[in-house]
Amino acid sequence: MSAPRPQGTSRWSWSIGRLGGVDIRIHATFVILLGWIVLAHLVAGQGASGVAGGLLFIVAVFAVVVVHELGHALVARRFGIPTRDIILLPIGGVSRLERMPHEPRQELLVALAGPAVNVALAAVAFLAILLVDAPWSPESLSLVGGPILDKLLWLNIGLAGFNLLPAFPMDGGRVLRAVLAMKLDRVRATDVAARIGHWMALAFGFIGLFGSPILVFIALFVWVGATEEAAHVHRSAALAAMLVRDAMVTRFETLSADTSIGDAAERAIHSVQREFPVVDGDRLIGLVGAVDLARRAAEGDVTESVAAIARPIGDTAEPGEPVEQALERLEATSSEALPVIQAGRLVGLLVPQNVARLMGVRDAMRYGVG
Repeated sequence: MSAPRPQGTSRWSWSIGRLGGVDIRIHATFVILLGWIVLAHLVAGQGASGVAGGLLFIVAVFAVVVVHELGHALVARRFGIPTRDIILLPIGGVSRLERMPHEPRQELLVALAGPAVNVALAAVAFLAILLVDAPWSPESLSLVGGPILDKLLWLNIGLAGFNLLPAFPMDGGRVLRAVLAMKLDRVRATDVAARIGHWMALAFGFIGLFGSPILVFIALFVWVGATEEAAHVHRSAALAAMLVRDAMVTRFETLSADTSIGDAAERAIHSVQREFPVVDGDRLIGLVGAVDLARRAAEGDVTESVAAIARPIGDTAEPGEPVEQALERLEATSSEALPVIQAGRLVGLLVPQNVARLMGVRDAMRYGVG
């Protein structure tokens, strides 16, 4: 599965290496899957060797998932879209692209790249089975036994089929949206694809109530994925028509470079501002966060100047540029505000919370919500 960069997913994940220039991460919930595999083998009466074989197969499963996600990442890279990382979850993997392609043909190719990898791997596994003259059948698929080549064959067929379901967040949802976007605008195409995803989720959930808990879980997964994708595209469409000057904060406090941390922390206590520009005359030299000021003051560094702890300015925005572009750059930093510079002077701060507030006000005015 491919997705634009969600921020919360990586909080409970750890890097296990890099492949093809992409950071590979494993989510904490992965241990749930490992525990389930161990329990399945023990219930089946298999000993330590059986459990080890099952865990080895899970490693193979996630190697396949990584290659699937790398398919998305490499095709996206051809269109100039970097992939931040790939996160392995119990339900599969997510390649977090910096953004999804807006051109329908490009999105179609990026979305199809993952399932195409699985089809190719399934073909390789099938040829390997023929070469070793091993029998195979649909009944040979088993979590706790069976030939490894048969497992890999059916695994790749299953992953390709599951990911091509026409519902977000699966690849099939993006394929559907890309096809629809060749005739409709992107927002309308997303709404149609999300609605189809919601209907599929209801169907999965209804069937799952009669004896398949995993279908209930998939239904929830599909419903949430479709809802989040629609919300993301609507937000992007609204931001596309907004400039930085429309959303930037123009009333803000600055800190002189020689202001002590103690004085700055005291000022921060009585302000809702979360990032403070540090200036030397008219020159912006960095940013310092309210949390950083409070922590340093608590540690006793009250006499040191804020210039000593200010973060260098890594990026800035201009009043006339689109808000969406500026926010994408802000997300790549550790800051909570992006300085807005005009003719060499600091004229505002772009703060995500203020952008969200402005969008809420505009929605209320548009729909007459009181």
